[in-house]
Amino acid sequence: MTTIEILTNAKNAWKSMQALSSPQKNAVLLCMAEQLIKNTPQILAANKIDIEKSKGVISEVMLDRLTLTEDRIKAMADGIITVANLSDPVGRVLKEYTHPNGLLIKKVACAIGVVAIIYESRPNVTSDAAALAFKSGNACVLRGGKEAYNSAKAIVDAMQQALSDNGISKDLICLISDTTRESAREIMTANGLVDLLIPRGGHGLISACVENATVPCIQTGTGICHIYVDEFADLDMALDIINNAKTSRPSVCNACEACLVHKSTAKKFLPMLKALFDGKVELRLDEKAASLIDGTPAGENDFDTEFLDYILAVRVVDSIDEALTHISQHSTGHSESIITENSENAEKFLNSVDSSSVYWNASTRFTDGGEFGLGCEMGISTQKLHARGPMGLEELTTYKYKIYGNGQIR
Repeated sequence: MTTIEILTNAKNAWKSMQALSSPQKNAVLLCMAEQLIKNTPQILAANKIDIEKSKGVISEVMLDRLTLTEDRIKAMADGIITVANLSDPVGRVLKEYTHPNGLLIKKVACAIGVVAIIYESRPNVTSDAAALAFKSGNACVLRGGKEAYNSAKAIVDAMQQALSDNGISKDLICLISDTTRESAREIMTANGLVDLLIPRGGHGLISACVENATVPCIQTGTGICHIYVDEFADLDMALDIINNAKTSRPSVCNACEACLVHKSTAKKFLPMLKALFDGKVELRLDEKAASLIDGTPAGENDFDTEFLDYILAVRVVDSIDEALTHISQHSTGHSESIITENSENAEKFLNSVDSSSVYWNASTRFTDGGEFGLGCEMGISTQKLHARGPMGLEELTTYKYKIYGNGQIR
C-alpha cells in the first residue's frame, strides 16, 4: 500500500472515530496494553532482528536506545494504561459566555485529525504516540526509521489487534512500510490528509521537516541542554544532578550536553567533576576550564552539538549574566537548570532563560511526558506555537466554537 493510500485510509477512519465515547476509547487502550504484554515474545524477536542489523552500524549508546526488554515493553504498556486513566481532553469546554444578543458561545476542545509522526530508532515512541493520538481522538500515522522497522511493526500489529477486537478500524493506527526519504517527503506535503506532522529525532530530521513540510509541523526534540553551577551551588548536589543528567541515558534529548561553572566555584568543582566521571565521560573544555583540569580542548562546534553520547562540553563563566548570555546563544530551547542556594539568582535564571523547561536544583532528565504526569509524550516541542515542552493529550487537540442561537441574525 502506498503512503498516500495509507494516509487516505487514516483520514477516512478518523471521521468515523468521532462517535467513540471516552469509556470506549479507554477500553480499547487497556486492550492495547494487554496485547503488548501478550505479544512480548513476538516484539522481542522482531527487535532482535533490528539489533543484529544495526550492530556495527550505529553507536552502542544508540543501540541501547533501540533495544527492547520485557521490562521496557511492560513500561510501554503501563504508559498506555496511564493514558487510559487520564481525563479525556476532547469535548472539554475551554470558555463559555452569552453574547448580548443572546447567542451562547462555547469554545470546545476537539481532535486535530490525522497526526503523522516521523521518528528514528526508538521503538517505544510507536506505542506512546499511538496511545496519545487515540485517546485524544486522532488517527495516527507512524513512519519510523529503518533501524527499528521490525520492532515498530510488531508493536503496531499488537495495537491494531486491539482495535480489531473492539470492532474499530485498524487504519486509526498505521505504520508506513516505506522507510526511504520519498515516504517522508510524501507525508510532509500531504496537504488535506495530514493535519499535524511531528518529527522526533536528530537535528537533520527535524530541520528537513521544518524546512520542507507544507503541512502544519511541530519542531521537537533537539536538546542542547545546559546545567549552570552557580557560585552559591551545593557542589555535592551539583555532582549528583550532572551525573544523572549526563549518564542515566545520554542518548535522549533531555540529557545534559553542556555544563557552565562560575569562576569562583570552578577551581574546587571541576576536579570533583573529573573524578566523578573518571574517564566515563569525555570532557570538552574551554580555555579557562582546561587551565584547571585535564581534558579534550573544546572544538569550534562543541557548544552547539547534541552529542547524545558520553561527552560533556564544559565552560567557566565569570557571572550568572555570562551564563545566561551563553545559553541564549547556544540553547535549542529545550531544558536548562541552575544549581544554586541563592534564591535571587535562581529566580533570575528561571525568568530569563527562554526554554520550554527551566529548573532550579533538579536534573534536566525530568523533561518528559511521563515525569510531568502526562502518561507518556508525543514529543517535546521546542517552539512556542501551538505547543511547548512535553506534548501530551491536551497538546494533541485544537478547539472550535459552538454557537447556540434562537433565531439571531446580524
